[in-house]
Amino acid sequence: MKQSKLFTKTTKSIASEETSKNAQLLTRAGYINKELAGVYDYLPLGLRVLEKLKQVIREEMNSIDGQEVLMTTLQSKELWEKTDRWNSEKMDVWFKTELASGGELGLAPTHEEPLTNFLKRFVSSYKDLPFSVYQFQTKFRNELRAKSGIMRGREFMMKDLYSFSLNREQHDDFYERATEAYWRVFDRIGLKDITYKAFASGGVFAKYSHEFQTLCDVGEDTIYMNADKSIAINEEVFNDEVLAEFNAKKEDFTAYKMTETGNIFTLATKYSTPLELQYTDADGKKHDVFMGCYGIGVSRLIGALVEIFGSENAIKWPKSVAPFQVNLIGMGAKGMERANELYEKWTKDGIEVLFDDREKASFGEKMADSELIGCPLRILVGDKTLEQGEMAEVKWQGLDNEKPENLQDLMSFDEIQSIVKR
Repeated sequence: MKQSKLFTKTTKSIASEETSKNAQLLTRAGYINKELAGVYDYLPLGLRVLEKLKQVIREEMNSIDGQEVLMTTLQSKELWEKTDRWNSEKMDVWFKTELASGGELGLAPTHEEPLTNFLKRFVSSYKDLPFSVYQFQTKFRNELRAKSGIMRGREFMMKDLYSFSLNREQHDDFYERATEAYWRVFDRIGLKDITYKAFASGGVFAKYSHEFQTLCDVGEDTIYMNADKSIAINEEVFNDEVLAEFNAKKEDFTAYKMTETGNIFTLATKYSTPLELQYTDADGKKHDVFMGCYGIGVSRLIGALVEIFGSENAIKWPKSVAPFQVNLIGMGAKGMERANELYEKWTKDGIEVLFDDREKASFGEKMADSELIGCPLRILVGDKTLEQGEMAEVKWQGLDNEKPENLQDLMSFDEIQSIVKR
């Protein structure tokens, strides 16, 4: 991508109501556009990050034999009434709409009901189980107050996976595999060391659940952890009953601010029973299918990455989700010409390059925009660097633990080539 062709522009200021760091930085850098409270558009840079994060998650869901689908957002009232979740007093996040022909539809906040219902077409025998299904889809939740930028919106991108098993034993095996897959996701995006699996409420889904909670100064959740951080419990269930399960005492725990970046639930037969999803065993006896669900808020996770790694005027992306790996900058007539040659070559080699070829932008503007956009590797080719040979100034703008070895402030094009091709 040549930056002169990018229709979005960076900006120094945004609307005063955007108080969260993630919304401020992402808007200023041209990643997102706010339509209204809790509703954001993803612009070219933002969409690249979103799709890359989805791919990381997709690969790990595929690794545990998840099968990807894409389901409808519009949901029938009658189906959700069978599980007693159409009732807004019991599930207060519904967006509902009236059909012109009469009747109501809902914009799905989650998909247990419709998926369980249509799987009756494909599940009848014990031989049909186990399996898991997942999707990436826009979800809608009628939040009383949207806040924290893209971390808590009324419309957002979510990965939701559902498992279908013969019994609890089979389910528990998959539950552990899913847990490990989640850890791999967090590892690949630089969050594993500050993320914890916490015991939590199941909300409208189940009695209890597990949440993946990530340390974050603006996190909305309070998580209590013991001294060695091997036990984490959400404040909402931090009571004597839960502590007894861990043989622990309240005074052994310390409170931390965190943000929920994933969750996993054991649903058991909560939805298969009312929706009559059953299988017949080898003896001809019918059983309700044993279920689980596993969510990751993809857009929320992007917001969390910016909150955790971003600074006042700079975004730092993990390499796995950065919109481009290299921000190539040309300065001066000779520098611009040589940078353009490198851009053409590297692009043909499959290297993701954002080339700042803007002729009227000043050196200061280009440096500020580069830090704000946050591509991990910045390479400046200018008339002054070329006076020293085939050389460029190099700066690492990514996560510290991902910085390539032997990176120098001034490097030859051949040395740079070996780094960008990794």
